[in-house]
Amino acid sequence: MAPFNIAYELLVTRLENFQLETNKAFNFTASPSQPQYFLYKFPQDVDSVIIKVVSDAVYPCSVVSVQDIVCPVYDLDHNVEFNGVYQSMTKQAAITVQRKDFPGEQFFVVFVIKPEDYACGGSVPSSIHGNVNRTWNLERTKNLQVTIVPSIKKSVYVQAMFFSFLGFLSFYLGSVVVAFVHYIRVRRKALAGRLSPEDGSGIMTSSHPITASTPEGSSYGAIDESSSSGGHQLSSPERGLPAGSDTDSSVEEESDFDTMPEIESDKNVIRTKVFLYLSDLSRKDRRIVSKKYKIYFWNIITIAVFYALPVIQLVITYQTVVNVTGNQDICYYNFLCAHPLGVLSAFNNILSNVGHTLLGFLFLLIVLRRDILHRRAMEMKDVYTLDYGIPKHFGLFYAMGIALMMEGVLSACYHVCPNYSNFQFDTSFMYMIAGLCMLKLYQTRHPDINASAYSAYASFAVVICLAVLGVVFGKNDVWFWVIFSMIHVLASLALSTQIYYMGRFKIDGPDSDLGIFRRAAMVLYTDCIQQCSRPMYMDRMVLLIVGNLVNWSFAIFGLVYRPRDFASYILGIFICNLLLYLTFYIIMKLRSSEKLLPIPLFCIVATAVVWAAALYFFFQTLSSWEETPAESREKNRPCILLGFFDDHDVWHFLSAAALFFSFLVLLTLDDDLDSVRRDKIPVF
Repeated sequence: MAPFNIAYELLVTRLENFQLETNKAFNFTASPSQPQYFLYKFPQDVDSVIIKVVSDAVYPCSVVSVQDIVCPVYDLDHNVEFNGVYQSMTKQAAITVQRKDFPGEQFFVVFVIKPEDYACGGSVPSSIHGNVNRTWNLERTKNLQVTIVPSIKKSVYVQAMFFSFLGFLSFYLGSVVVAFVHYIRVRRKALAGRLSPEDGSGIMTSSHPITASTPEGSSYGAIDESSSSGGHQLSSPERGLPAGSDTDSSVEEESDFDTMPEIESDKNVIRTKVFLYLSDLSRKDRRIVSKKYKIYFWNIITIAVFYALPVIQLVITYQTVVNVTGNQDICYYNFLCAHPLGVLSAFNNILSNVGHTLLGFLFLLIVLRRDILHRRAMEMKDVYTLDYGIPKHFGLFYAMGIALMMEGVLSACYHVCPNYSNFQFDTSFMYMIAGLCMLKLYQTRHPDINASAYSAYASFAVVICLAVLGVVFGKNDVWFWVIFSMIHVLASLALSTQIYYMGRFKIDGPDSDLGIFRRAAMVLYTDCIQQCSRPMYMDRMVLLIVGNLVNWSFAIFGLVYRPRDFASYILGIFICNLLLYLTFYIIMKLRSSEKLLPIPLFCIVATAVVWAAALYFFFQTLSSWEETPAESREKNRPCILLGFFDDHDVWHFLSAAALFFSFLVLLTLDDDLDSVRRDKIPVF
């Protein structure tokens, strides 16, 4: 790289320490004009080793390569990438090598110092600026230390797999035990004659979160129409329908859903009452509502299939490219704890996602049991099922279970080769989980005010679209953050208006595009400026004011600081809104003299504790695709669990359990209301 001729002399010396030894550190110096390489032979009882290289200096940038014993040895900057496996390096590098990849059971470890630091995150090469490079070779020497240690044995793989599966299968065992205990308790009470048939079936459907019917009042879909009940049905023949009449009708059209003009005629009056009760918002035919909202379940299955298949194909291609080219700068692993299996470079990061899939399936089974018990109660025409408690619709719960399973699948796909271009695979279903939970919580006490599955999933699609645009343009483009912040604030205001007026604040007038904003300004002027009257719905107003302040704060923070990890920024917005709404719901529930049963209370405490532990491990950054591969490797750390899992794997385990408990909170929160008349249950 010198701009003028250099006089040099060639010195040939015999290397005394050419062969590296296991578990013995070796120190040496390398420079661009003096690359180094050494020989390593596998001991008889070792099938896999980890080559660990460290240096006190960040620069000069270097490359560590593992090559088979062939001639020539590629030990120059322009050809070191032609053979074997290689990584760029600043202060730390680690390469796992397996005996099966080298027939001769030996290999060369090659160290090359690059003449420029651009590949490791340093300054732009002088050749790009057109300036003269005046760096002397003597100024680019680097002291390195290499240590080769045995990797884990096959028995550790077996232990890790047993730990992963048995740990989460214990949740299944716990669910079975709880269900059995509940069954025995109910049977004893029935045999003792303490329960009448009606009371027995009522308790059977409400006394336990796992074995009982769901306390959910949302209209968000059901797997079976009979799994949902409206509030006070308007016609007595509706109640007298046999169970068989709740089956699907293939000839029923979407236009047949809202077939009650009497509801349409007076819902403006009902929904604008100062004090609303659940009976006011559960007037629609439960069969119609359940048929409409079972679409949530089927739509998310369709989305999952069409989304997952291309993702799986893409990450297989990524892994193939890594294996064929040997370029380990493509994927951002924690190389100090990346255990290969077959063609996979970091099997531990994939295995740790099994919890999402197993617990998602368990949640589906719990919801299915509640659905079955509810249908049995419907067949018995149980008065509690028809007139009491939260109307039961299970479709959205099924959708949440599928979303949790798919989060595990797509997170595993992302960790096949984590990098900048596929990070959205790991977050897409996180957005959907947070959104579905918020929708479900809202629909609990607003059964008739329900967003359709099509509009909900279309909204999620817009969010994912914005997330992709943010990853591409959000780093340096101010215009993107200005547009996004405006969209965020306006969407918060529009949604707040719809929530405050229970969906009766319509876009109308000759200029319908601006009608909602004109009416909002008029209400603001009339109520807040002209007469400063007290808000009609004080509790709702407090929630919406706090919610808007939180969202505006996020918008201002994004506009000022422009965080580089836009996908996590969007996810933070969703999670904060969900936590805010859940907190408001629980506070209002307690204010209304309702109570928390032991099971939902346990789930709330478990959710808080497990989420706190999970977030601790989440913020232990082990790699970062926002930096160069060499800079990312500076954050790598050794395994912390069973010698197989790292901090991020523990985050996977704990977050799966935390999401499962969070779902159980939503499923069981209103179990205490199953014996309360709907005209006594307040809406908030």
